[in-house]
Amino acid sequence: MPPRQFDGSRVRAVRRGKDLGQKELAAEVGVSGPTVARWESGQDFPKGEKLPAIAAALSQPLDALFPHDGPPDLQLLRCDAGLSVAQAAAILGTSRVPVSNAESGRRRLSDAYVQPLAEAYGVTEAELLAAQDCSFGLRPRTSRDDQASAPRTIGEKINYLLQHGYVGQEAPSDAEIARVVNDHAGVTAVTTDDIVDLRTGVTTEASDVVRAGLAEALQVDAALFQDDAEVNPAARELLEAIRFLGSIHRGQILGLAARGNSGGLSAEMMATINDLVGELKHKLPEVPDGE
Repeated sequence: MPPRQFDGSRVRAVRRGKDLGQKELAAEVGVSGPTVARWESGQDFPKGEKLPAIAAALSQPLDALFPHDGPPDLQLLRCDAGLSVAQAAAILGTSRVPVSNAESGRRRLSDAYVQPLAEAYGVTEAELLAAQDCSFGLRPRTSRDDQASAPRTIGEKINYLLQHGYVGQEAPSDAEIARVVNDHAGVTAVTTDDIVDLRTGVTTEASDVVRAGLAEALQVDAALFQDDAEVNPAARELLEAIRFLGSIHRGQILGLAARGNSGGLSAEMMATINDLVGELKHKLPEVPDGE
């Protein structure tokens, strides 16, 4: 099956609308007339790398004639470039195995193959690596994902840390948070009700003293409660690390593969988390199903 949606009856209708015979289309694409007949009748499907030539012969946009769902993977990039696996491998000066392994999610491309393959496919190296992630079942992060996952208000940050930051232990109550904030400030800066108002969004502002106290109470760097923390890469990385560690406790993540700097955690942070995973899996209490 090609990586794009193929409808033989639609190809036939467009071809007839162009007053083009099956043999003429076949000649444009480089196949036989009977092959086109089998495509149009649904008895067979063209190889993915033939779809760009079919669309061009019918003067149709590729995405309109043969749509696809989701972000592109390596197979789609190759096919959209009109290349077979063997042709892509020839460009790299290697056998078909590295290309096939990467497309099937078995083994990633060697670094030396990224630039020439990106050039052959007509994409940037970043786009090729993102497509490779898709081939390995990893959905690429988008700016919308970042906006959705990064807590912005003080209340969102408090709730985020309470939800994800306490692995195998009870999170502090509103009263406990207020006590630590006041102890850190050396004065009565907030009440329990003030913490509740911050968490629920009734109040969205807090003094620098209160922000520093919240960081102390929730055991994070004070920079996390600054107004620009949601766009600070280090702060965002810390938030994602906390979320991942919380997921380990809930049985959602048992091991993590470093994703580099392509919108996820850095290799250094991932190495630290993976070290913690080994320890936490043996120390955390079992969580009943449904939690």
